[in-house]
Amino acid sequence: MTLDFSSAAPRYLQIADLMRQRIARGQWPLGDKLPSLESLVEEFGVARLTVRQAMDLLAREGLVSPQQGRGTFVIAVPARQQWLKVMTSLDDLARAYRDDKPEIVTFDESVARAPLTADDGTPAEQYVYMRRVHLKDGRPYCVIDLYLDERVFRRHAERFRRETVIPILAAMRNGVAHAEQVLTIGTADVEVARRLQVPVNAPVAEVRRVLTDAAGRVIYLGEVKYRGDFIRLQMTLK
Repeated sequence: MTLDFSSAAPRYLQIADLMRQRIARGQWPLGDKLPSLESLVEEFGVARLTVRQAMDLLAREGLVSPQQGRGTFVIAVPARQQWLKVMTSLDDLARAYRDDKPEIVTFDESVARAPLTADDGTPAEQYVYMRRVHLKDGRPYCVIDLYLDERVFRRHAERFRRETVIPILAAMRNGVAHAEQVLTIGTADVEVARRLQVPVNAPVAEVRRVLTDAAGRVIYLGEVKYRGDFIRLQMTLK
């Protein structure tokens, strides 16, 4: 992965994030010595000071330790509690989102259509569109483009503006009758990379989530892009 030199995110933060991902994935295992400062400068095409700032940040996080005359070594891996398990039930998903603090990037109450397929269900007459960024511990971990049936939105308009949508829908009487989601692996485009504070083309998990009511009408469409280092898929094989 390379840096996004057009991004507003400081380059040392981008480098620190790339290095953190390498440690988390085991590319730089516990106890390993990091590449030399000169090698990292050449790889990322930045000044020595920029790489030093990234390494200092990881040292403050307790992930690496510089040892005079020997180099810098991996002494810990990023905490796994940052990972989000891919939920397989609506109730689990609602619990996972319940304490999130979403930031609205775009809001439009007059969207006539959502990007639905014939297999998704019957479209609502009108949707409310929102693009949101979700954060955990102050770090953005997903960008959501969501389309909410305008009639459903009006039932709890103020809450839908302030809170995460899934927990509200899950708790609504006669709300969600059926839910489907599909997960694929992709890469971050310029806009998503900027929102998630990752380099362009960094790996992301893309989830398309469709919720329908008892009449088969699509009341919610969510297109979600998660940071790759915040997602964990674990399944019991039978």
